[in-house]
Amino acid sequence: MASFDECDALLRNGEIAHVRPLRGTDREALHALVDQTSARSAYLRFFTAGRATAHGYMDRLTGPDYRGHAQVALLAGRLVAVAEYIPGEDHHSADVAVLIDDHVHGRGLGTLLLEHLALDAAAHGVSELVADVLTGNGTMLKVLADLGLATTREFAGDEVRVRIDLRPTDTLTAAIERRDHEAERASLARVLSPRSVAVVGASREPDRVGHRLLGNLLDGGFPGPVYPVNPKADQILGVTAYPDLSSIGEPVDLVVVATPASAVLDVARECADHGVAGLVVVSAGFAETGPRGAARQAELLRVCRTGGMRLIGPNCLGVVNTGAALNASFLPHPPPPGAIALMSQSGAVAAGLVARATELGIGISSFVSVGNKADVSGNDLLEYWEDDPGTEVVALYLESFGNPRRFGRIARRVGRRKPIVAIKSGRSTSGDRAVRSHTAAAATPDIAVEALLRAAGVIRVDGMRELLDTARLLATQPLPAGGRVAIVGNSGGPQALAADACERHGLVVPELSPAVQRRMRSRLRAAAAVANPVDLTADGQAEELEFAALTALEDPVVDAVLIVYTPPFGSGLERTREAIARVAGSAGKTVVACVVGRDETIGPVPVYAFPEQAVQAVSRAAGYARWRSRPDPPFVPPAGTDIRAARELVEEDLSRHPQGRWLDPATAARLLACYGVAVAEFATVDSADGAARAAARLGFPVALKAAGPVHKSDVGGVRLGLRTLKEVRGAYRAMKDTIGPEMTGATVQPMVPDGVEIIVGAVRHPSFGPLVMVGMGGVSAELLTDRAFRSPPLTGQDATEMIQELHCAPLLSGYRGRPVADTAAVEDHIVRVAKLVDDLPQIAELDLNPIIAGPCGAVAVDLRVRLAPVPPAPSHLRRQLR
Repeated sequence: MASFDECDALLRNGEIAHVRPLRGTDREALHALVDQTSARSAYLRFFTAGRATAHGYMDRLTGPDYRGHAQVALLAGRLVAVAEYIPGEDHHSADVAVLIDDHVHGRGLGTLLLEHLALDAAAHGVSELVADVLTGNGTMLKVLADLGLATTREFAGDEVRVRIDLRPTDTLTAAIERRDHEAERASLARVLSPRSVAVVGASREPDRVGHRLLGNLLDGGFPGPVYPVNPKADQILGVTAYPDLSSIGEPVDLVVVATPASAVLDVARECADHGVAGLVVVSAGFAETGPRGAARQAELLRVCRTGGMRLIGPNCLGVVNTGAALNASFLPHPPPPGAIALMSQSGAVAAGLVARATELGIGISSFVSVGNKADVSGNDLLEYWEDDPGTEVVALYLESFGNPRRFGRIARRVGRRKPIVAIKSGRSTSGDRAVRSHTAAAATPDIAVEALLRAAGVIRVDGMRELLDTARLLATQPLPAGGRVAIVGNSGGPQALAADACERHGLVVPELSPAVQRRMRSRLRAAAAVANPVDLTADGQAEELEFAALTALEDPVVDAVLIVYTPPFGSGLERTREAIARVAGSAGKTVVACVVGRDETIGPVPVYAFPEQAVQAVSRAAGYARWRSRPDPPFVPPAGTDIRAARELVEEDLSRHPQGRWLDPATAARLLACYGVAVAEFATVDSADGAARAAARLGFPVALKAAGPVHKSDVGGVRLGLRTLKEVRGAYRAMKDTIGPEMTGATVQPMVPDGVEIIVGAVRHPSFGPLVMVGMGGVSAELLTDRAFRSPPLTGQDATEMIQELHCAPLLSGYRGRPVADTAAVEDHIVRVAKLVDDLPQIAELDLNPIIAGPCGAVAVDLRVRLAPVPPAPSHLRRQLR
């Protein structure tokens, strides 16, 4: 039997299939599957008429001598498909076959099972799957062709032999992402755009959650039938009530559960029996209460998965989709329709955000309170909102990531089309102080979050106000083409504060072009300042404000205009509001406003109470625009890497050191050489005389470094520029006396020519995967904290941007007459290290400190690599629900 992982996965139509290894006890269900199969399907699968051959094969499939790898798929607990591969004698190729119940054809189940077969076969050393298909079986031939793997066909009479190369391809990755997206969207569409809704736990008492839920559904004008379920009521809010779901007599897409936690499991089982598509469980009393509640939540999820239902919550506020007139929440006030989709893990944060958005007139396309996030998460919702026509901006409040790397992949794709603004709570500065590398000490959990979100183009903000400030600008205004801002207003003080804020946030307040200044002077009062900021003075009228703003927008040196108005001066608040609305109506650039003391919306213009708010929102939008305009070329692995040799080295070392270890310098250098990382020549020694002999062979002057300590300089473990055998012997003995047993030998290196010292490192975070760091190296690595982090894979462009973020970057460019360093060589080190740690999860920590970058290259002169065993991780290509 096979070693397939058991999992749940979505089909093309949004149904949930349970995929697991074949069991001997499946024999009866397999025979039932054959009986359900049409004669034509049996013929296409077994190449013979009738079902006798098929029944006989099912007996062999579950017999003790079966040598293949088989998995089955179940829908709502019923076995509906079996797929298998049988390795040949060489174990490099395997025959593959699939049988699916006719009633579930066309849902993508065959493709899903073939994907899982291919991944499992490749993991068992199979390089090719072979499928023998009748020429009349066009459906199967198309499924194989569309899988995303390279195939070849050999024709023999009425049969086609299809050979499938199991080496992963970019086409496969794209195809799996496309299929996953289609399935996720179909799955959530049945929840967020249901045809009918039932409220189980609907109450006649106005202060109960079930009453408010039902009232919101009815008041929101949901167009489909709404069914209150309460065994003690005949009617609630003028709508007929039912004692249970089975009494309704009609299909129900969505059920909102507002019963006590103890009753939720029974409700969920009834929903599964009734064919419900999704549950929104607002009831508390689950994982948030401790182990017993967590067990109840796990059972709730199991019931939902077995029944093919998506679950939102438990312990949530509900869901809203203004485009479908669905308000299945107990929010006190319904949000107005708009373009911002909002997800929150916290009910209190969600309620606060929606209430404030409503006060500001910020419209919501849909709102999902995920509560304990037992099933539906931010990853799922991003898939849904990606091509939701009503959503232009996605806003997230996150407390945790279920699958951070998958979040990063989805968000990066979605962000190319729609901005994502996120709060990630739980910022922490406490890393794992037990780690021993510079990189691991710097890579706090929040650094990992920052690297993940930055790589994905997610706009990270620090609080609820900033989330709404940024989201409403993005939802109402075009993205700024750059960071050049014209400030126009009647308030010198607030305008000066706005200019200061622009400088702090990386925006520019350029002097307006001479032609624009002349035009402004021709119409504005003599006391007005027109260079930028454009100050109309307190007497400036609304018409002057409008003219100045429109004129500034025409200036090619301006990307955005910030209007700053302090009421009640000038023409007063109402006339100024009208002027601001007219400016935005004819502008093709970003327009925002600060009406001092007031947060509101004027037409399509977001208005902020204070200038710093407006500037920060513009800065966020400009940064996102830069990320989105950046080319996103496909990742090309660096040349000259030998992943097979590297894997063999790592596996061999871990077989000898099962708990992992810090590699000795020679082994670390061999590992890095597999990926073309340049390391300075060195020799390992364990005595003073050995050090002297090595120095004589390598050539003076040399460096002597203790092998044991991580922070060598702190304990006297580094001596540079040794020029004689006597100096080398004396330095070794002095080190040994000072450091003691921790020294464990030393390395001798020829002195490398002077250059800029850079650190390149990596660390594997248990949740976020590998992080790569570049920063100022040498003894200053931790003192100055000048570093940048990214999540691999990294392109040369990523490496360039990392270096440009460093305060020490000018040192590489010939600062104050120093030689220009070979920055491209440093970038090459970054890309190669990123590829190494991405390919080999057993690398727990890595430091190249320093890499010395000179005019003609860059070379690592000190290296530390720690290996640690890791459990096999599921392939990111394997489609499954978490």
